[in-house]
Amino acid sequence: MSSTQSSTKWTKFNITWMLNLFGTAVGAGVLFLPINAGMGGFWPLIIMTILVGPMTYLAHRGLSRFVLSSAKPGSDITEVVEEHFGKTAGKLITLLYFFAIFPILLIYGNGITNTVDSFIVNQLGMASPNRVLLSFVLIASLISVMLMNEKVMLKLTELLVYPLVFILLALSLYLIPEWNTSMLSEFPTVGGFLSTLWITIPVLVFSFNHSPAISAFSQSQQREYKDPVLAEKYANKTLFGTATILLVFVMFFVFSCVLTLTPEELMQAKAQNISILSFLANKFDNPYISYLGPLVAFLAITSSFFGHYLGAREGLAGLYLKLTDKQENIDRKKLNNGTAVFFLLTLWGVAIINPSILGLIESLGGPIIAMILFIMPMYAIRKVPSMQRYQGKLSNIFVTIMGLIAISAVVYGLF
Repeated sequence: MSSTQSSTKWTKFNITWMLNLFGTAVGAGVLFLPINAGMGGFWPLIIMTILVGPMTYLAHRGLSRFVLSSAKPGSDITEVVEEHFGKTAGKLITLLYFFAIFPILLIYGNGITNTVDSFIVNQLGMASPNRVLLSFVLIASLISVMLMNEKVMLKLTELLVYPLVFILLALSLYLIPEWNTSMLSEFPTVGGFLSTLWITIPVLVFSFNHSPAISAFSQSQQREYKDPVLAEKYANKTLFGTATILLVFVMFFVFSCVLTLTPEELMQAKAQNISILSFLANKFDNPYISYLGPLVAFLAITSSFFGHYLGAREGLAGLYLKLTDKQENIDRKKLNNGTAVFFLLTLWGVAIINPSILGLIESLGGPIIAMILFIMPMYAIRKVPSMQRYQGKLSNIFVTIMGLIAISAVVYGLF
């Protein structure tokens, strides 16, 4: 497809990337999002919904612009960081970038093993399979997809995202007859309202976060459109589409669940540490919902795994290149195969051990993701000559403030 043709209309290429970014954002966390976001009541949720769309779009647009700002088209985020901020900062940010995404990959490797194992035991009524074998087959299958070309990976993610979107919508609609007004009559105090917003903003930020795939996405736009102006134009358009479908489908699902349950029931779900679908299945004694729970978790983990793998692979490859100074004549295929072996062994090891500290490790990566997604691109707009054309926009202030709020709330939550 020539860049002239592709510049005239919204193409399958754009839609596929939009779904891929949606899939990266919607991990299994979406099944806990209604509990975490809804516990503060209905009215703070309205404000969060108004804020989260612009936050998601503007922050990811800033990161994409940062990747596209390189003087060398085709550079990934680790190379752009070094180009703009120097070698030492490049190494440090690449290290942080890798350690912000890699733990999430470990959680997904472990999570998909637990999801499939639980489904075999609880829904199919069979004996628990050998964990060593099951985790190897699942993780090796996921990683083998990532060793295929970009088109195959995007196609597979697209096939996973369609049923995910459909099930989220179907469940949201199914719950409408059960909606009640108990949430509407709960009016928090001003202090309670603000503290609920402050603590819940990071939950929404990370539930809508697709930053691990932004670098690969931006490079893909450059390859497709050649012209930098068109690459940025279509990157912005695709990111806007992603933020919109995330807002519509995910927040509709959250509202539908929150309006179905009372504040007390949400507290019970939190205390039981089960997903919203498991809680709803128990409440309504509905076997269909209990079957859909593992299916949504499987689709969400798999599609999100691919996007996070792109970011983790980029971070690991960037670290290797920076520490060995082998920037020239590097065999990318060999490097990708090497990173695949590393990820297979580490993810498999963690899935076998099945540790309970993974959530803590993920939350430690939270502030780093927020800094890379919100703060770094805004800092670059002030300091990097090729990005100074974006200065003086209100959206920059909005992204910076929201980033600082998210970081402060995550850091507060750790103590």
